[in-house]
Amino acid sequence: MPSPPILVTYLLLALVTAYVSYTDVRYRRIPNVCVLATLAGGILLNAAFGGLPGLLSSLGGFALAFGIMLFLHLFGTMGAGDVKLFGAVGAVIGAGLVLPAFAAVAVVGFVLAVFTMVRARAVRGTSVNVLQFFLGLLPGQSLPRFAAPSDRRRGVPYGVAITLGSLVSVLLFRA
Repeated sequence: MPSPPILVTYLLLALVTAYVSYTDVRYRRIPNVCVLATLAGGILLNAAFGGLPGLLSSLGGFALAFGIMLFLHLFGTMGAGDVKLFGAVGAVIGAGLVLPAFAAVAVVGFVLAVFTMVRARAVRGTSVNVLQFFLGLLPGQSLPRFAAPSDRRRGVPYGVAITLGSLVSVLLFRA
C-alpha cells in the first residue's frame, strides 16, 4: 500500500485531472484559481510530509516544469495556461519526477493529438506543420510560429495530457 504522502498526491492529481479535463475540453481554458490551488497544495503537501527537503523539491519541480513548458511556449507550441499548469503540477510531484512526467505527458499528448487530428480530418495540414517545426530545428533554420487554430476541433486540449501524463508518471515511478 502506498504511503500517505503518495496517496494524498494521487488524490490531488486525480482531482486536478478531472477538473482540468472538463474545463480544457469544454472551454479551452485552464482557470488560474485551479493552477494556484494546485501550486499551493503541492508546496504545502511536500513541505508537510518532507520538511525543508520536500519544500525545496517542490519549488525545484515548479521551476523545472515551468521552464520546460515556457521554452515550448516561446515557439508557439504550448499555451500559457499549459505552462502554468505544468509548473503547478511540478510543485506537486517534485523535481525528481518532472522529467519522467514530461515524457509521459508527451506520450499522452501525442495520442491525444493523433486522435484530434483524425477526428478533425486535418491529417495533411497538421503533418505539414509538424514537418516544418522539425525542419526549423536544423542548423541555420528558423522555427515557425503557429497561430492557435480558430476551429476548436483542431486544437489539442493539452491540459488533459499534462494532468493525465503526470498522474500516470506518479503511478508508475512513485508507487
